[in-house]
Amino acid sequence: MPRTNNILLKYIVFLLFFTVVFPAAAANTLNSVRIWAAPDSTRVVFDLATKPQYDSFTLKNPERLVIDLSDTRGAKSVLEKLSHNSKVVKRIRFSSPPAKGTLRLVVDLNQPAKANMFSLPPTGPYGDRLVVDFELGGTSSIAREVDNRAADDRDVVIAVDAGHGGDDPGSIGPSGTYEKMVALQIANRVAAKLNTVPGIKAVRIRAGDYFVELNRRSELAREAKADLLVSIHADAFTSPQPRGSSVWVLSNRRANSEMGRLLEQSEKVSDLLGGVGEIVQNTDNEQYLMRTLIDMSMDNSRSTGYRVASNILNDLGKVTRLHKKNPEYASLAVLKAPDIPSLLVETGFISNPAEEKLLKSPTHQEQLATAIAQGIRQYFESYPPEGTLLAKRGNIKHKVASGESLSIIAQRYQVSVAAIKKANNLKSDVVRIGQQLIIPRA
Repeated sequence: MPRTNNILLKYIVFLLFFTVVFPAAAANTLNSVRIWAAPDSTRVVFDLATKPQYDSFTLKNPERLVIDLSDTRGAKSVLEKLSHNSKVVKRIRFSSPPAKGTLRLVVDLNQPAKANMFSLPPTGPYGDRLVVDFELGGTSSIAREVDNRAADDRDVVIAVDAGHGGDDPGSIGPSGTYEKMVALQIANRVAAKLNTVPGIKAVRIRAGDYFVELNRRSELAREAKADLLVSIHADAFTSPQPRGSSVWVLSNRRANSEMGRLLEQSEKVSDLLGGVGEIVQNTDNEQYLMRTLIDMSMDNSRSTGYRVASNILNDLGKVTRLHKKNPEYASLAVLKAPDIPSLLVETGFISNPAEEKLLKSPTHQEQLATAIAQGIRQYFESYPPEGTLLAKRGNIKHKVASGESLSIIAQRYQVSVAAIKKANNLKSDVVRIGQQLIIPRA
């Protein structure tokens, strides 16, 4: 046999040997598993080397979800010491595969839950992922926080939303500070301060390190019958120079600044990092009437949002630098609830080294939270919604009696002379007997 043929034969035998003895490696690898627990849901994230090919089914008694990853391998160490505080997920384990090369995972559940499964492409710090969202039925924990008192005796409800969370870290500062953690810390402080005000109840949209889908944030605020939704964030830019706080309200047009365009783009990235937005279809036959009502509601919401935003900026300007002195406009999902006045507060630029340091400071966070809460409180004390405790404690009417002066009346009600003059459009301190005065709240 010629030498060339011998070499070729040996090469073929060599390939066959390694094909049989050492089968081809799986096309995909399960690299890690992460669990993000929320009060009413749990997200399980499977990090993979490439896009997953998967199938799944559920089993009962006990409740569990079975996931088959085709042509995938995964080491036992991936599931070892997987800690979490989920009410839904009991544990995750490997099971016997239905076919060679398939990796079977079983998610044992503590209780029945709706499972929504989807894959996400590589984005930011993450590669390919398979995501499973487990949702509990019934009333949300946020809605249960609100006291269902009589219609004419209710609290003003403020939904405080901490931006990003879970899979979505938001912007990352030069020293590695995550926006999601700064936003959560400041939002918690804002909620705590609002809850000290009689007649105001704050509920937190995100109370821990987990992601809430952007449209779901407005839904949760609606379930809580919120009078305002305020979303807390930390800004970022492509260079480290910009700094200062800003407040954003909804625009139906394109953003009116480069910063606004970047903000809108970062929202799209958040959607990819943390989840996939839902498509809502309006099937109402009376679409024209519905559109008109929605537009009217949205106009009122935008007007209220702008006035609250102006109040907050005024108070923020006393404790920190402002990036813009007036509210700015952008088209963002978290602001788009037509029936809920909404605004987004950028507490500072996490991309600026000096401001990143400030944003991590408990003292500075406290100052920011005080300013935000004060701006909200001032608005709702001045314009309390009908049927609320704040409206019930409305302005007092006083009829001027003989011997009374403006200073005596002010002292009686423990308000300033200037406040009474402003509430009644008085040009001087002179009042007459029998004159009706509005006494503003202290």
